[in-house]
Amino acid sequence: MEPFFDHKQLIELAWYKMPFGQHKGGRFLSELPESYYIWFRRKGFPDGKLGRYMTTVYDMKVNGIEDMLREIRRKTVNDRPVF
Repeated sequence: MEPFFDHKQLIELAWYKMPFGQHKGGRFLSELPESYYIWFRRKGFPDGKLGRYMTTVYDMKVNGIEDMLREIRRKTVNDRPVF
């Protein structure tokens, strides 16, 4: 697992929306309920970028710093990445 993100990846993470399930497309990863992340932590996060991003958001939620992603969205509203 990569321990650090560069600034472009962190901005992408802040704007990344859930691509499947009940929260598909409508909610940012950082806005998903903590219980959703706890379930994935027990069952296993998806592979690839989504899994890395979800693991990171889970760790941020556990440490109480997920608000940082909201602040990044606020500051980059005009520079939103295209996926």
